Amino acid sequence: MSIRLAMWSGPRNISTALMRSWGSRVDTTVADEPLYAFYLNETGLPHPGRDDILKSQPIDWVAVAEQLSGPIPDGATVYYQKQMAHHLLPMVKRDWLMDGTFRHAFLIRNPRAMLASLAKVIPNPCVEDTGLPQQVELFKMLQEKRGSAPPVIDSRDVLENPRGMLRALCDALDLSFDPAMLAWPAGPRSTDGVWSKHWYASVEKSTGFGPPRVERTDLPIRLEPVLERCDTYYSQLHAHRLQPA
Repeated sequence: MSIRLAMWSGPRNISTALMRSWGSRVDTTVADEPLYAFYLNETGLPHPGRDDILKSQPIDWVAVAEQLSGPIPDGATVYYQKQMAHHLLPMVKRDWLMDGTFRHAFLIRNPRAMLASLAKVIPNPCVEDTGLPQQVELFKMLQEKRGSAPPVIDSRDVLENPRGMLRALCDALDLSFDPAMLAWPAGPRSTDGVWSKHWYASVEKSTGFGPPRVERTDLPIRLEPVLERCDTYYSQLHAHRLQPA
């Protein structure tokens, strides 16, 4: 049986390490932020490597949806799709994501630590830049349509107990756990987005999930209102987070 797994994350998370983890499975191929070019084209944001990104992916979200819903590449049976929730701009219809051939999961991070990291890149982020509103919207849609809550994992829980959390995630997705998910060779991957040279230096040096770092939590006063809104969204998802198996 073929499975399409969309993992919905926000920025400044462990989403790329988690993509490495799933990409280590022999039954899995991965897609790296397939809506990124669409997002940049629509927003006009000057992200590093913008021109290369726009050339590397379709800028039409419908084309992306068709690609992600189509045949799984490379003869794999699991199609892991690393998705940034803030790429789900309002004009992107959600109905294709409700298709029964997709399974969805959500990756979250403590908002104060996430915002402290994000502010280094985007000095004045708004709550939509964090992807949290989009995550909650999609979570509720899936919960209502399917009658149960999709799985949620917290990045700190994964770093503290990779085996237990990945096993719990696989159980929740009705997939077998593969110990290969716990380690990977250092270096780049052909499946990495062209933006990897700007963002993936740490991941390319990694060979597995490292222990959680002491997180920076100091925020400029101007971001406190954003944090308050983020906390509201985060708490709704955090209440459903998986416990280690």
